[in-house]
Amino acid sequence: MTYRRLRLGVNIDHVATIRNARGSRHPDPVRAAGVAVKAGADGITAHLREDRRHISDEDITRLSREIEVPLNLEMAATEEMLEIALRHKPHAACIVPEKRQERTTEGGLDVVAGLDHLEPYVAALGGAGIRVSMFVEPEVSQLDAAASIGAPVVELHTGAYCEADGEDQKQEFARIASAAAHAEDIGLECHAGHGLTYDTVIPVAAIPTIVELNIGHFLVGEAIFGGLDSAIRRMRALMDTARARDAGQGT
Repeated sequence: MTYRRLRLGVNIDHVATIRNARGSRHPDPVRAAGVAVKAGADGITAHLREDRRHISDEDITRLSREIEVPLNLEMAATEEMLEIALRHKPHAACIVPEKRQERTTEGGLDVVAGLDHLEPYVAALGGAGIRVSMFVEPEVSQLDAAASIGAPVVELHTGAYCEADGEDQKQEFARIASAAAHAEDIGLECHAGHGLTYDTVIPVAAIPTIVELNIGHFLVGEAIFGGLDSAIRRMRALMDTARARDAGQGT
């Protein structure tokens, strides 16, 4: 099998969470984005939430202006967020479900149930040259629905896999691998993310039809103990080793 390099998108949301805990300017998520790029990140992900609990509007403005790699704006399908995305025109916009009461994004977007609502957002973003991704559960029906409304990319929610153990984890991984294969079969670019750690990333990174992983919370947590640069470099190395091993085995 031809080696397909796996991209790493680093989510900097929780650098902003720490900053906001004190209501000050530090630590600066835009500075963290710069560190991430130097450590091997191929892109930066930031989720501008309705309640602005971490990333702020000013952060998005600065990221759009100052980083030299693609910016992936995670956003809910609302008129406010669409206006912001169209103003800044990030490289990509990943549409995610969002509830005020959740601690973090708790699952994938239900594209099947939300087709009529989501289709105009996909059209508007795509029409502005923004690459649209749908954050979904690893289910064939959700991938088919995303393709039907013109989204070129899906990001598979890996949270259930990361939180499971034993046979349950094997089953969740099988769902991800199967969904990733189906995505390629129907012409979708496939990404994955949520909850990935050093321990869980290797099997997912070895899936040849996944082309990008988005990882954030774990890396920011590890940065407390050894620095952000070190955490990202280790994750990058694990991903590269897994992908190279898969290519060498021809699986």
